[in-house]
Order: sequence, then structure tokens, then C-alpha cells
Amino acid sequence: MNYIGIDLGGTNVAAAVVNETGRCLGQASIPTPRGAEKIADAIAQAAVLACSDAGIAVTDARSVGVASAGSIDPEGGMVTHAFNLDLHNVPLAGMVSQRLGLPATLENDANAAALGEFVAGAGRGGRSLVAVTLGTGVGSGAVLNGKLFTGSNYAGMEAGHMVIHRGGRQCTCGRQGCWETYASATGLIRSTREAMEAHPDSILWHYAPTLEAANGKTAFDAAQAGDAVAQAVVESYVDDLACGITNLINLFQPETLCVAGGVSRQGENLLGPVRKILDAEEFTRDGTRRTRLCLAQLGSEAGVIGAALVPLYR
Repeated sequence: MNYIGIDLGGTNVAAAVVNETGRCLGQASIPTPRGAEKIADAIAQAAVLACSDAGIAVTDARSVGVASAGSIDPEGGMVTHAFNLDLHNVPLAGMVSQRLGLPATLENDANAAALGEFVAGAGRGGRSLVAVTLGTGVGSGAVLNGKLFTGSNYAGMEAGHMVIHRGGRQCTCGRQGCWETYASATGLIRSTREAMEAHPDSILWHYAPTLEAANGKTAFDAAQAGDAVAQAVVESYVDDLACGITNLINLFQPETLCVAGGVSRQGENLLGPVRKILDAEEFTRDGTRRTRLCLAQLGSEAGVIGAALVPLYR
């Protein structure tokens, strides 16, 4: 049986035809327009293109699933608030279903990405997975005992908004010291810029000639070149990242915790030091069955695969 998955992003609408094992049979991507009706039209268009790429008709698919950023009400098929898309209280699932003539589901994009990794990526063959994405914020999702975890009100797994530094950096959610204000790429860039301002002789300035040029790689590159200031930035970042990961492992004890997003491209330069902290701080550090920490495997395909297969795992 085939399913259509949609990853609705601020830049592109990505679509894929996916089978039950999470294999992509056809794909398409078109620019994301503005306005609810135009977005629904674009989703339908991308779905048709993906089906054509897979060599099937839209009616050969069992359903279509849409993954969207923002606050989602999956039960009502409603995008409550997606500020980057300017969608507010939009019944997007119904609009898509009407256009394609298929049952439609709606899910948060981080949850969909976690499900994609569970089915076809880092968690394949297991029963539980937590996925963390280090991007502009910190996205997270979980599959526990083979089912997508969303909480009673579909707002579960907002791990980026657990506080790791009480009274720390101001977060967009209204709290202070949230994990994402330190562990996101945005948080890392902020720490890098603060270090650059405080240390004008640091070779951080070689890798980023201006504060605006600093990115998620700058501190890692300068640290590998031996700069002590950059090394301190990286060590602090790793400590904060590991704090949140340890919390998640202690809460859920998943078989796998995978890390995605731009910062994860550092690979073992990032995960190796995090593992050392887990070995010292994880509650089950002396146990024989510990969570496997690894990189996510699917990249941009995770969202469309997960979105497509939500009906099977909700």
C-alpha cells in the first residue's frame, strides 16, 4: 500500500510517495506560496507530481499526510498557528483532502521527522526512538512502544523548552534558560559572537571576519585549529547539549536517540564528547541496556516519510 507524505516548509513544499516500509517511490518539490488556499493548492500539486514520479495515480494512494511547523491540532486537522507560513486556525487537512479526494492527516513536522527516522532511519527495527533536531530552534519528537507520542493535547515533546539554566537566556516561548536558547544552531551562533566580541584577538575572527558571518561551524573550525576561546565555546555548547540529551534519556530510556540538523554535521566531533558526559551522568550508565546515541540518517526525507505513515503509528 502506498501513502503520500508532504513536508510543508517555509521555502518549499516537498512531497513523496512512500510504501509501508518507509521507502520513497517518487518525489517532488515546489516553492511554498503564501495564503492558505494557495498552500493547499501547492500541496495538491506536489502530491500529483510525486505520484507521477512514482508511476501511480493519486487514487492509488491510501491517504495523504501533511507535516507542518507550528502549533497543530491533528484531531481537528487544524494548523492553529504556523507563524513562518502565516497560517492561523486553518483547517488544512480538510482542504487537502477536498483537493485530492483522499483522507488527510496533519502532524507537527518534528513529530513526523521522528517517525520517519523510527520507521526507515536510525530507529529502524526498534520499538522506541527520540529524535532531536538542532536548527533555528531545537525540534524533538518521540516514538514510544511503536506509537508516535504527542501528549494528550498534541503539544508533547517540546524538549527545546525545558529549562537547563534557570534565569538564563530569554526564550521566544516566554521562559528563561530554555534548552534551545543554548543548544540550537542559533544559540551556538550567539555564544560564538559573544566570544568574538569579548576576545578580539581570537582566531574566531579568521573564520568569521564579521559578527554577522559567524555560523554553526565557526567555533568548531576555530577550536580544531587550536584556539582556546573557540574550544571554550564548543565545550560549553557540548555541556548544554548533553544536559538536555541526558534529561531525555533519563525520562524516556529510548532504544535510540538520534541527532539531526546543521550542527549534527560535526559528527563524532560533536557526539563523542556528548557520549563521555552521558557515561558520567546518565542514570543507567552502569546498565547493560543503554540508549544508543547516533546521527539521524534520513536528512530531508525524514519529514515526508513520517508524514505519510502517521496513520499507521498514531
